[in-house]
Amino acid sequence: MNKKKFKISWPNNIETYACEGDNWFDIARKAGFEIPAGCLTGSCGACEIDVNGNTVRPCIKSIINKSN
Repeated sequence: MNKKKFKISWPNNIETYACEGDNWFDIARKAGFEIPAGCLTGSCGACEIDVNGNTVRPCIKSIINKSN
């Protein structure tokens, strides 16, 4: 089954496409955007970013399409 791609607007004004389940850090790297990391367990909030108007902690969440 092909996963549907959807647009992500990054804080550096770059737009990329991703599929549900993709890793935030991998997709951000492809967009030239570095996500800071700290504990990588969701406790410290160092990796918290705003994407498409939503705040996410990419160390504990994979990419999901909220427009479904």
